Amino acid sequence: MVLSKFMPTNPKFSQKFAEAARNAHATATALVDLLENYTDVDAKVQKVRDLEHEGDRLTGEITNLLAESFIVPFDREDIISLNNELDDLVDDMEDAARKLSLYGVEKPLPQMAQLARIVEQQCALLAQGMPLIENKAQLGELARIAREIRALEDQGDTISDEVQRTLYDGVNDVPGMIRAMRGGEIVALIENASDQAQRVAKTVESILLKNA
Repeated sequence: MVLSKFMPTNPKFSQKFAEAARNAHATATALVDLLENYTDVDAKVQKVRDLEHEGDRLTGEITNLLAESFIVPFDREDIISLNNELDDLVDDMEDAARKLSLYGVEKPLPQMAQLARIVEQQCALLAQGMPLIENKAQLGELARIAREIRALEDQGDTISDEVQRTLYDGVNDVPGMIRAMRGGEIVALIENASDQAQRVAKTVESILLKNA
């Protein structure tokens, strides 16, 4: 049963999604710290991984809540999509952090930190907007947040394009080629997180539009 009006019938969903968005922001903040202050790498990577595990826990709680709930605030398919997208957002950041350690990266590309900062800003906006998800009066505010997240994603695309253009400049040996390939892979993962943040914002905006 889906209610066409955003009545407070089951506020647990918005509460859990707000928790998940805050956890995504904490993950992005930890990734920025790792890349901008590249010391104690293993400990900082572990912090990101711990936050990813917390994200998995919240994803599971939302899945269980959906299975147990007869009344839901919006379409079940939208709940599933939003839950999966938030999970993927955190997974991409964790994967990027893990591969910094796995590949023994001695010095991250500066664009990695730039991209991570963009993702952090996007996640801050998601954490700001997610508590409003069941309030149709906040459609304008959520639309503004979605626009800002899209604009940030465009900035991320520009940075990623710059990396792709210059990634192999000056590379003339096999070890250098391997380092460049691994650097490009990590950049792509952080860019994926930025893209995923936009998908989350788009889904939130779509939920409100469908139920306005």
